Amino acid sequence: MRWRLDSWMRNMRRGQSLVEFALAATVLLLLLSGVLDLGRMYMAWVAIQDAAGEGALYAAMNPRCISAADGPMCASPNNAYDRTFIAIRQTPGTPLDPYRVTITITPNDPNQICFGTPITVSTTYSFTMITPLLRGMFSSDITLRAYAVQRALNNGAASCP
Repeated sequence: MRWRLDSWMRNMRRGQSLVEFALAATVLLLLLSGVLDLGRMYMAWVAIQDAAGEGALYAAMNPRCISAADGPMCASPNNAYDRTFIAIRQTPGTPLDPYRVTITITPNDPNQICFGTPITVSTTYSFTMITPLLRGMFSSDITLRAYAVQRALNNGAASCP
């Protein structure tokens, strides 16, 4: 009789360990997926920050070509908007949807830019989390914002002093 009782108690302990492992593994997997989502969000923010810097640098060096509408010499990709868009699209290892990015350049009129004028390129990205728990805690889309400022290195307008 004693032998059966010992065997039964041993089997119960194995079952208890399995339940404890299932509970702990669930919590650990939720934490891991949340960390992965936050890592993806940080990578997306770094990508739009780098793209804003690329666009601001191009606008500072070529202040007459802010957008493609500024003349035939500013056709794609020779303008700040397109350079920012291309930098987002070509970021290695970041699966960003470039069509969910909004690019704003101020001032966007080359006639308002003289040597030393600060040019700001702002990018916003609508980031979607893949973890259902985090998606429930926050909104479905999180807006990431980044900007870069460069001073114009040339005159954008002929009327500059």
